[in-house]
This record gives sequence, C-alpha cells and structure tokens, in this order.
Amino acid sequence: MRVAIIDDEPYSREEMKHLLGHYPWVEVVGEASSGEKGLEIILTMEPDVLFLDIEMPGMSGVDLAEALQKMKEKPQIVFATAYPDYALKAFRVEAVDYLLKPFEESQLARTMERLKHLLKVGDKEVRENSSMGKLSVQDEDKIVFIPPQEILYIFREERETIICTLKKKYTCRLPIKDLEAKLMTYPFFRVHKSYLVQLPYVEELIPWGSGVYQLKVQGADEAIPVSRNYVKELRERLEL
Repeated sequence: MRVAIIDDEPYSREEMKHLLGHYPWVEVVGEASSGEKGLEIILTMEPDVLFLDIEMPGMSGVDLAEALQKMKEKPQIVFATAYPDYALKAFRVEAVDYLLKPFEESQLARTMERLKHLLKVGDKEVRENSSMGKLSVQDEDKIVFIPPQEILYIFREERETIICTLKKKYTCRLPIKDLEAKLMTYPFFRVHKSYLVQLPYVEELIPWGSGVYQLKVQGADEAIPVSRNYVKELRERLEL
C-alpha cells in the first residue's frame, strides 16, 4: 500500500510515519506540508492512500479532497486532524475514515484493516476471506457460512464468542478482535471490550448513569452495554 502524508505540522507527519512503520505492507512514498505540494505528490507518486490534515494554510484538506474527485483513479482518503467538526464534510468526499489527533494506535489499526480490505493488499488469507464474502462458523457437526449483513451483534462470554444473527445465535472460539478484523469492511463498531455491534441495527442509545449507556438493537431482547470510552465516537458514527 503506497501512502502519502499531507500535514503542515512536521511532528504529526513524523508520528504518522512512525505508526505506519508497524505495517510491513505499507510504504510511505511522499509527504507534504500543504495541499498544493500534496497535489504535486499525488500526481507524480500516485499513492493508494492519503493521510490528510484538514486545517492547513492555503488549500485545506477538504479543498484538496474535493479537487481529487475529478480524478479517474483517485487515492483513498483518511482525514487525520485535531478538529472533530469536519466529519460530515469528510464523508461527503467519500473519506474512508476520520482520525483525531493525538492518534490512537487502536483507532489507526481499525483504519488500516479497512484499507487493507478495500485495496486487497496483505496476506493471501485476507484476500480469500474478502472474496468469499461470508463468515464461516462451526455449528455442531457442520460449518455454517453467515452473510455479515445478517449479524446483529457479537459478544464474548467466558471463553466463547456468541454471534447473534437475525435467525439464530452461533458460538465460535475466535476472539472478538479477530472477528472485528474480518468484518472491517462492514459497519460494525466496538461499543465495549466484549461487544461488537452492527450499526444499522441500532435503535436506541439509553443513558445508564455516570457516562455509561446501553444500546437497544433491532431483534435483540437484551440491552447492550456501551463503555464511556466509546460513547463519543459511537454518537459521531450514528448521527447525521
């Protein structure tokens, strides 16, 4: 995956390069301190992905992203900014993700998995799983293939992971973090260390005291806990 970093803050560019260095399938092919210089890099180096700041002197990150919409082969865009207020504009230009500074490794990891699936890079197993399009689960004496669109939520209970679908519940041994990676291209969100929810099925977010919330999910009888650490990002993902 060929990556360019466009940010007017040298420290932020260095931090992003350091974090991306943890991914052996990523190559940083260029960096720029402004939108204008970034456009030159895009045209000459043809990166697959841009990590793009928003507030920059001259051409802003949103301006650059809008200019790229005219390209036939435009790069994937990940906004990396200190400002949360531009999320709506970001997704209007089809940004893959919206990272807030200071960068969290767990948030970047989710972004990289999403990019990995979108661009079909990485190991052979990831490419095969992506092309199949269904989640395989051992169910008693047979293997069942579940369409991800039918999964309401997933949770961990003791040493087992329970996958709750529109039709029934399945049990598997895979930890939630592995399932989260497999389902990265679908609209799942980690609301708790033990719960992964598919956002289109969320109906209500209910306050439960001291900054803790519960979710009501379509087709589920039980309420799902939401850790206070995830509430802000969850609301941003759910709201227009």
